[in-house]
Amino acid sequence: MKDHPHDPDRRQLFAAAILPGLEKLLEPLARKSNSYEEWFAAIEIDDALRCQLLLQRGFDPNTIEPERLDTALILSVRYKAWKVFALLLKHPDVQLDARSRNGDTALMIAAFNGDTKAALELIDKGAEINRPGWTALHYACAVGNLAVIRKLIENSAYIDAESPNKTTPMMMAARAGHLSTVQFLIAEGADVSAKNELGLNAIDFAKSQNHIAIISLLERHMKQAETKSDSKADSKADTKVDTIVPPETSSATAQPENPSNTPEEFYKEATQPSTESETQK
Repeated sequence: MKDHPHDPDRRQLFAAAILPGLEKLLEPLARKSNSYEEWFAAIEIDDALRCQLLLQRGFDPNTIEPERLDTALILSVRYKAWKVFALLLKHPDVQLDARSRNGDTALMIAAFNGDTKAALELIDKGAEINRPGWTALHYACAVGNLAVIRKLIENSAYIDAESPNKTTPMMMAARAGHLSTVQFLIAEGADVSAKNELGLNAIDFAKSQNHIAIISLLERHMKQAETKSDSKADSKADTKVDTIVPPETSSATAQPENPSNTPEEFYKEATQPSTESETQK
């Protein structure tokens, strides 16, 4: 009598023959899955040794986790896992400027959290400072971290960087009430009069939180700037009037092409640089 194709004994024999090969085939996949979980668990508890072992086995240091799309470097800053952070910072393949789901980088998060040492190390390592939208300088000014702010400015951070709604670092510092930061930004030439998309400037931000000292400082600075601007305009106008030479009747003196132009108009036309030369400069 022939064996039935659905005989339980036959199925067991078949499974015994094929399973060892299948398990061997799936072993790399299972190991990869376990390594993934092990990697992020190690970062969370700042287990640099475990991370180093995984890296030696070929694990990608820039692997992202699914929730916020954070890389290990970003997570090490979030978790303040400084041993793992130091390990990753030395890795030749680590992406310093990888972005989280919301666009933040490790440097931006370190700046916002007030982690001065990490922020300074990232800057020294060559992390991106200037970028469209929110920047590390915005975040450093929001928390008043002068050490990081100075370092960013020293490394050519754009002092009037605009967020997507045109908020500047000065506005962030004014709203948060960081007087020393506002003073530093003014000294470095930040634009106090800049406005965001809602038409609000740094003074408006300070007023919204009733930061009296900052309001007074900004208003005084704006008045001084306006006075200087007016003085320069008056001085420029006086200079132009003093240097105007009435046209002579001699044929050697060039005459305006348009006789209806006043001497002042002719003077402006004669001294106005061409658009082409400005572009070349």
